Amino acid sequence: MFLFLWLFLFLETTAQNSIQATVLDYNSKNPLQNALVYVLNSQIKIQTNSNGIFKINNLKKGPFILEIKLLGYQIQKIPITINNSSIDLGIIFLTKIFIEQPDLSIISITDDELNNDANSADNISGLLQATKDVFLRAAAFQFSASFFRLKGLGSEHGKVLMNGIELNKVLDGRAQWSNWGGLNDVLREQEFSNGLAISNVAFGGVLGSTNFNTRASKQRPGSRISYSSSNRSYQHRVMATHTMPVTRKGWSFTFSGSRRLGNEGFNDATSYNATSFFTAIEKKISKNHQINFTGIFAQNRRGKSSPNTQEVVDLKGIKYNEYWGRLNGRKLNSRLKDVEEPIIMLNHFWTISDKNKLQTNVSYQFGSIGNSRLDFNGGANPSPTYYQKLPSYFLANSNFFGAYSVQKQFLEKGQLDWGAIFDANITNSSSNINSAFVLYEDRNDDRQLTLNTIYNSQIDKHISVTGKLEYKRLKSHNYAKTLNLLGGSGYLDINNFADTAAKRQNDLQNPNRVVGIGEKFKYNFNLNAAIINAFAQIQFTYYKVDFYTAINLLKTDYQREGFYKNGRFEDNSLGNSNPLNFLDYQLKTGGTYKINGHHLIEAHLGYFTQAPTIRNSFSNVRENNNVVANLMSEKIISADVSYIKRGNILTTKLTGYYTYIKDATEISFYFGDGIGGDNTAFVQEILSGIEKQHVGLELGVEAQITPAFKLNGAASIGSFTYANNPNLYLNSDITNEGIFDENGRSKDDVSNLKNYKIAAGPHNAISVGFEYRDPNYWWFGASLNFFSNTYIDVAPLTRSSNFYKDIDGLTFPDYNLETAKTLLQQEKFNNYNVLNIVGGKSWKVNKYYISFFGTVNNLLNTIYKSGGFEQGRNANYYQLKADKEKDNPIFGNKYWYGRGTTYFVNVNLSF
Repeated sequence: MFLFLWLFLFLETTAQNSIQATVLDYNSKNPLQNALVYVLNSQIKIQTNSNGIFKINNLKKGPFILEIKLLGYQIQKIPITINNSSIDLGIIFLTKIFIEQPDLSIISITDDELNNDANSADNISGLLQATKDVFLRAAAFQFSASFFRLKGLGSEHGKVLMNGIELNKVLDGRAQWSNWGGLNDVLREQEFSNGLAISNVAFGGVLGSTNFNTRASKQRPGSRISYSSSNRSYQHRVMATHTMPVTRKGWSFTFSGSRRLGNEGFNDATSYNATSFFTAIEKKISKNHQINFTGIFAQNRRGKSSPNTQEVVDLKGIKYNEYWGRLNGRKLNSRLKDVEEPIIMLNHFWTISDKNKLQTNVSYQFGSIGNSRLDFNGGANPSPTYYQKLPSYFLANSNFFGAYSVQKQFLEKGQLDWGAIFDANITNSSSNINSAFVLYEDRNDDRQLTLNTIYNSQIDKHISVTGKLEYKRLKSHNYAKTLNLLGGSGYLDINNFADTAAKRQNDLQNPNRVVGIGEKFKYNFNLNAAIINAFAQIQFTYYKVDFYTAINLLKTDYQREGFYKNGRFEDNSLGNSNPLNFLDYQLKTGGTYKINGHHLIEAHLGYFTQAPTIRNSFSNVRENNNVVANLMSEKIISADVSYIKRGNILTTKLTGYYTYIKDATEISFYFGDGIGGDNTAFVQEILSGIEKQHVGLELGVEAQITPAFKLNGAASIGSFTYANNPNLYLNSDITNEGIFDENGRSKDDVSNLKNYKIAAGPHNAISVGFEYRDPNYWWFGASLNFFSNTYIDVAPLTRSSNFYKDIDGLTFPDYNLETAKTLLQQEKFNNYNVLNIVGGKSWKVNKYYISFFGTVNNLLNTIYKSGGFEQGRNANYYQLKADKEKDNPIFGNKYWYGRGTTYFVNVNLSF
């Protein structure tokens, strides 16, 4: 009896619990080789053999989800439960995708959204690989058009990489998505790490990281041609991609190109002209060594659109754009953004052993970004919405006839008068007078070299480590460059607002210089930066618990090198600034507790210190070497906890998050009235020691009701506020009776911003929708989206003592506290709903795969404010009170409006 019991227990504990199945193509019934089979939330991963068969042994008891993936086929997920027995699942069919299901986030994110200079909407780019997260998958397509920000944070908090090389700009911390725009076909292979989750290539940011893999061997062999039409940013797009299968000698090749163009997007005169090319060449040198070359050229030139006051919108509508006028019968936009920054990189992959890999990368990026605009040191402001040209200005002076006349003229014309500009310059030229107007661009020519090496090791079945060492060096040449003299013969390089002849000079080395086409003027300097960082991460994976910890060390150096001796800053504009040095560290840890195969709990905690960007390090970088006072590294603490349910019908993720930012710095530029009493100046407003708090909940739900019908929903409920009263001071290029000292700096002050809301798009966003995917390869979906708690960006100066104190330091005699509270109340925009629909159809004709899909956003043409800011022009109590008492304030808030009904359609041919 004892021997029998012992033998029974032995067999029970050593029984081989296994799963096996055969994977076949649904249409041809042929076996599928090399399909990847995963047991989710474990390290188990195998491939099917030449007969399509797989078998997994030594599985522990419990519920699991089996996932089967093969490029070009829909993913199959199968819930199973192991109870001391072997399971034969029989035949599993995979259905071929005639064309990949469109990445709805890529469809939705158009280049003007990604590059809106004032609204920072490129943060939504962090959703490009949203398909790996139930909340992001539901939110990406639905929320992006409303300038939604994940957790209320800007895109600088998410890292974008390509083959392990970070692409975020050193100047402002954000990725320039135009650098690879139009290359969707070759950027589908991505590794996305959400939030503080682990990554195999980078430490990441608070919003995580996205790593594009451009290896030629990872692209799907074959050819693909597509055409798209839209009324969002561009009107037409043609894209073609070809990938050659790996040759017997180990070569792989991928080529892709696209052309996007349009005379006008949703807003008036927002022209679009972009050309992109991509090549990847990979060589398998030996079994353990591969090298890959990637080259990207993406030129993008687009017209900008203006924010407008409510007065202008009421007169001209939400599509109105003040930046353009007609010239020779054509719409000509004065403000164009031109991006042309090629990227070349070389990657070496060394498989040291089955468990140890080393990747070494080098990248060089060069080129330019230019933003054009008009300058007018010899003429009046040509803007058609200049405050002295609008009815509100005349009504403020009780000039009703004048108000009627300018309103009539604005309604009939109301655009930039290129003819008058040319006439003025031609007249000046005939009298040997310099041009009154010039078209120029603010230009930066960057040269950036990046070197890094990444080591990944699987120490045993439970422990893996990742290490990375990186060096980055940037040289950025910044200057203003004339583009067109607009009929004139030369333009005088001076600042007309300065009060002496010497101070008017932008460069005392060349006083009263007259510039022609293509010459530098106004400002000219280099920004040099060097960054070294070391990253280490260790990950533990066990049956019930996974956890990790990571550390990142950074050394950052900045220096400005001025080439002009500015007349307003004679002693500190030419030559090198004092070097800026920062030492920072970043820590994060987290883990997953697997209640069972269907229920999980995740938690993450991170602490970051990070150097301020170059843009926020120098108080007036174009004119002098002055550094922001009391500059220090930013500190961030962030935490989140998630509950995840994965089932064969219902998948849910609920996340609570908290992020606190301390010692942040922000710099703004504007023209202000009422500074230090009743003074007027163009100022740089420096806020330092800023603290912000971001707290909220995210919910994503998917319910696969039937194999063809799915319900989905997403909700983001957040509160993003200023958590303190940051320090404030102003810089100007003038000195004025004790307001600005000899260096152009005002006295230290604080801005009472605590508890004001951060302008971060809608704080609350909810989406509910469905998707039907028919077995006959057509599909359709719709969603209704609700947005609330969107706030104006407040002006910090009006929340400082400058608002209520006169130049003598005493409070204004008639200052009323209750009236002031009303004047300074933050504007909250109206809630709004948006209905979106999407659908498509696929066909197979012989060896060709054809697919069509289209989306319509804002089907009901809802009009809503998506963002805006208070003008800083009225800087004190008297001026703001007088302006707000008018029916149409002269310097009212400026707004961006969401688009009305827009569409995007696409047809693809693959073979």
